[in-house]
Amino acid sequence: MTGTLNKVMLIGHTGDDVKMHYFEGGGSLGRFPIATNESYTNKTTGERVTNTEWHNVVVRNKAAEICEKYLKKGDKVYIEGRIKTRKWQDDSGSERYSTEIHCTEFTFLTPKNESSAEPSTGNQQMSQNRPAQQQQPATQSPGSRNEPYNQTEEEDDLPF
Repeated sequence: MTGTLNKVMLIGHTGDDVKMHYFEGGGSLGRFPIATNESYTNKTTGERVTNTEWHNVVVRNKAAEICEKYLKKGDKVYIEGRIKTRKWQDDSGSERYSTEIHCTEFTFLTPKNESSAEPSTGNQQMSQNRPAQQQQPATQSPGSRNEPYNQTEEEDDLPF
């Protein structure tokens, strides 16, 4: 196989509300952590062990605004995207690295009556790959959370 694949699928609980950053020109970026758990039974002690892994999720533009509106700390969410590592310098000038999940699709999994978000019906499915003419309007009614959403800022490079 000559192509490569960078795809991540996670189901977990948000560790915080979405933190938004807005840019000149109208772009926006949302960031939030999600936790995934792995459970197993220790064969020697018979004890149930749970390990939690934290993932930093980045979502852009309209999808970020939708996440900010409906996704709250503790909500269960399905995230699909790509792993990206970025390099930066901390206050002391040391090089640091951050690994993030750049979200391309998501689905809200917490039922509306269990979420602290605004009321809605069903799960929210969003994808950032739908052409612009098919995007949902900026003001969604709470009943439209089941509609998929795709958005692309740049064309993906396909390995084939």
